[in-house]
Order: sequence, then structure tokens, then C-alpha cells
Amino acid sequence: MSASTIREDDQATTALRSKVTTTKKKKARRPSPRRSRWLPYLLLLPAVIMELLIHIVPMLVGIWMSFIKLTKIYIANWSAAPWAGLQNYAIAVDFDASIGAALLQSFLVTAAFSLLALGISWGLGMAAAVALQQPFRGRGLVRTIFLVPYALPAYAGILTWNFMLQRDTGLVNHVLVDNLHLTGDRPFWLLGGNAFASIVTVAVWRLWPFAFLSLMAGLQSIPADLYEAAAVDGAGNLRQWRHITLPSLRPVNLVLILVLFLWTFNDFNTPYVLFGNGQPPGGDLISFHIYNASFLTWNFGIGSAMSVLLLLFLFVVTAAYLLITRERNTTPKGASKPAPKAPARTEDSHA
Repeated sequence: MSASTIREDDQATTALRSKVTTTKKKKARRPSPRRSRWLPYLLLLPAVIMELLIHIVPMLVGIWMSFIKLTKIYIANWSAAPWAGLQNYAIAVDFDASIGAALLQSFLVTAAFSLLALGISWGLGMAAAVALQQPFRGRGLVRTIFLVPYALPAYAGILTWNFMLQRDTGLVNHVLVDNLHLTGDRPFWLLGGNAFASIVTVAVWRLWPFAFLSLMAGLQSIPADLYEAAAVDGAGNLRQWRHITLPSLRPVNLVLILVLFLWTFNDFNTPYVLFGNGQPPGGDLISFHIYNASFLTWNFGIGSAMSVLLLLFLFVVTAAYLLITRERNTTPKGASKPAPKAPARTEDSHA
């Protein structure tokens, strides 16, 4: 046997060994079907555990508390609290009694607050987003300034408004009374009927930048050709906004309105930081009312029943809103489908 033949056999043997080794490595690296099947669930497990600990478990405990007479007498031993059944709910919805009447008044105040704060925030956000759609020098700076209230911590911003709305030392009365001389007496902005105007103002100041940011992002997806074609056809700015901007922003508006409603109806930070433990009728939002009904009277059973009723109300409103908007987005069954267009005639088809 010649040396060249031996050399070729060695090369073939080496190539075969390397191929076998590579195949074994590929087989070793391939994950088992069982491992690949359970991997997504293992990755989701930490998020599920945190969701259970932060939201689900406290909600279930609150529902259980609404069926027992949990007062300050049994606060140290919840298991000893007597069973109340639906009695806490009956007390909460008894609008002829003091507790039910106060809850109904708080609900009406919260509904008016949510509608006003939502409407004004959406209007300001839409106006600012449309106004800043066209490029100009300093547009980035203006956008940044508009987003400052949303970037500030909630407690810091509301505390600043609390100082500004003080009767004797606040900036608002200093400008309105001392500088502009619009009123003779210094009004109380955090007491009485003025508390409602104050809390709406603070909520709008906090929420409208979020509406502005959402609508501004939605405007970026509208092609500029639509506005150019409308301008050529003679449509003014108002008609362009009505027939192009609003329909194009419908998906954004559907989500934005729902989020703003849930935020405003559940708002607790604004009245708590703005009014403290005080409970002016004009600023008695329902989350703040439930907190005071629970921790000031130490009747956690009735407070939990109020919370469950609020949860059910928001669930029904959200479900109805999603159902109505979904029906409007779908085509009615009785509507006729448009006829298909005839294919364009070409020279080949004509021939």
C-alpha cells in the first residue's frame, strides 16, 4: 500500500469522526420536547405569582370581608368576626339612611368629576396634539413642557397645588385677589363648593398630558397625503379634523376614553393629598369616601361592601362600553356587500 493511499484513508477517517462528533453535538443541544413545552409556563410563573399576591389575593380577601361584621372589636382576630351575609350590602345601598345617602352623594360627585375631567382632558389633549402636528421651530421644547405634569410624581404635583390653593398664602388667591382684583374676599378653594372646582382642575392638570401623548402618537400614523388631497378638494381645517383626523383616531380614542374614565373614577391620590383627612362635599370622591368610611369608623365590613359594589359598577360599565364599541366596529348583518370591481381590460385580454 502506497503512502498516498494511507494518507487518503486517514483524511477520510478524520472527516468521518468530525461529522459524527458534530451530529452528536447537534443532538445534545436540541432541547427535549418536554422541556420546550413547559418553558413558556416557567417564564410566566413569576408574573403570575406577583399578580396573585398584589391583585387577586387582596381582592378575594376584600370580598370575604364584605360578608362579615369586621369592626374594631374584631380587628385583631378576623376569624372571630360574626357572619353578616348581605347585611353590609343592604346598609350600603339603603339610600334613606345616612350611610347609604352619603355613598349615593359621593357617587354622584364622582360621576360628575369623571365626566368633566375626562372631557376637558381629552379636549385639551386633542387641541394640543393637532396644533403641534405641523413642524415649527421649538416644537420639541413645547412638547416637553406639555408633558411635565405627566412626568412629575403624583404626590409632588398635588402637594404643589395644595400650597397654591391655600386661602391666605396661596398663589391662586394672590393672583386673583391681590394682582387682578377680581374678588374682594379671598375664597376657600379647599372647602365648600369650591373644592369640586379645585379637584377637577388638579385632575385635568395631571391627566391631559397623557391624552396629548396618546393622541399625538396616533396622529403620526395618519398619512399626510390624506390632508393634502382634502386641501386640494377645498376642505378646511375643521372639515379635515372631522372627516380625517377623528375617524383615523377612533381606535386610539376608544382605549383612551376608557382608561381616563377608570383612572378618574378610581382616583384616590388627588382628594387624599389635596384635602387630607377632611371630606368636603365637593371633593368627596367615592374611593376617598370608602377609605374614610373604613378607617375613620373602623367598620371594614361595610367599607369592603362599598368597594365590591364599586368594582361591580366599573366592571358593568367597562363591559357595556366594550360591547357597544365592538358592535359599532362590526358590519351589520343586513348590510349588502359591495359589488366586486370588474377587472381592468388590457391589450392581451382584448386580443
